[in-house]
Amino acid sequence: MFCGISRRAWRTYSSSALSSSSTTIPPTIKHLLSFPPSVDSLVKTQGHVKAVRSFKNLHFVDLSDGSTHSTLNVVLNGDTNINFKVGQSVSFVGKWVESKGSQDYELLYDSTENEHKAAVIGEVPESYPIQKKSSSYQFLRTLPTLRHRTSSLASVLRLRSFLEGSFQRFFEQNDVIKVSAPLITSSDCEGAGEQFIVEAKDSKPENPFFGKPAYLTVSTQLHLEVLSQSLNRVWALTPCFRAEESHTNRHLSEFWMLEAELSYIESVHQICDFTENMIRYVTQDVVQSIANDLAQSRYNKDERQAMEANWKTILQSEPWPRITYTEAIEIINKIKNKGRSKGRLTWGDSIQTEHEKWLAETHFKSPVFITDYPKAQKPFYMPESENQNSTVACFDLIIPGIGELVGGSVREHNYEKLLQELKNRNMSIEDNEWYLSIRENGTVPHGGFGMGMERLVAFLSGMASIKDVIAFPRTPGSCSC
Repeated sequence: MFCGISRRAWRTYSSSALSSSSTTIPPTIKHLLSFPPSVDSLVKTQGHVKAVRSFKNLHFVDLSDGSTHSTLNVVLNGDTNINFKVGQSVSFVGKWVESKGSQDYELLYDSTENEHKAAVIGEVPESYPIQKKSSSYQFLRTLPTLRHRTSSLASVLRLRSFLEGSFQRFFEQNDVIKVSAPLITSSDCEGAGEQFIVEAKDSKPENPFFGKPAYLTVSTQLHLEVLSQSLNRVWALTPCFRAEESHTNRHLSEFWMLEAELSYIESVHQICDFTENMIRYVTQDVVQSIANDLAQSRYNKDERQAMEANWKTILQSEPWPRITYTEAIEIINKIKNKGRSKGRLTWGDSIQTEHEKWLAETHFKSPVFITDYPKAQKPFYMPESENQNSTVACFDLIIPGIGELVGGSVREHNYEKLLQELKNRNMSIEDNEWYLSIRENGTVPHGGFGMGMERLVAFLSGMASIKDVIAFPRTPGSCSC
């Protein structure tokens, strides 16, 4: 089925697409190839020229509209009087025929047939930069309006779209309700101060637009906690913003965060279980449904193999290992820094990205959960770990090649303890009254997590930089359009 139209009704559908006055949208190339019309029927199609080939008296145009990695082969018979070039947007009306090449079907355009038509919709200059030859991803970042016409980057956007639907299915199966949290907030969830200020262009400092300082959100967690108290389990996928001067392949100033908040959670391991099940579910969904689209969109064999190895890493049969922060420090010092005093970590030091990658890639060769970090390293809302007063009930999920993918914790639901922690950190009680009020009105134990969507997309697509898995990357000094 496609837009409510069955294959049986295809003849009517394809015929109506030929009428310029029809209100039915034309079929995509993906639909034409998945549900081929009757042989010898008249079909209209359109897209961008990916390649032009000539053999003796026959000419071929490889046509793509971005709906699939596959191109539609258009055979040109006779004189078209059109100089087809890579990058043009074109339309054809021709006969649907069985192919003698690698595809099952192709479109035959014959200039001697009155019903057949060919037209250039959008012309390109001679300097059109997206040619069939390979271009580096760094070069493509200089072409923000054109780079997604390449097969690899178009496949990444299709992967993102597919993943959103897959997450939706997973959460529905687990009774987690999708909600919309605000992007403008008066709170700093992470407490790091790396926020963008939101203010009206002509406002005066003594009369702020929102009546108090407001910022673009760094995380929707605090608002999801509010909604989880009413709906039990909630999730959101929203843009988040960090005013962090970072130029690494792992950081963006604007990125998408998938966050969930689950009520009646009392152990950090419950959240770890849920997180592992979620990522395994969507990865299996990718492998079963769109693996071919991703693989065929990557012309580099090594890239394809690396991408497929990442899928196997996620879907390994053994449960992902779990270690505490204390155990992680011991492993890093004992094995990675064996025999070296310089570079050794002491308890309380931050585990750096290079350590995280080493643990996942080299030591465990697997995603790994690190739990129970020192209290001083984490935000105010995390409760103390069981039987400990120096660590908190939290986790980071580390994956090979990426480092941290997911961070989460149990949330402190005791009013007095949360209030005291705010005081200990010299945080404004007044600014956090709304958040404290949750603990005064039928509070329940709860916990949740946040996952950087771009980092997961990068891992599943085998891309080295998250700048290449978001449509328009925003980084310090870069906002070209």
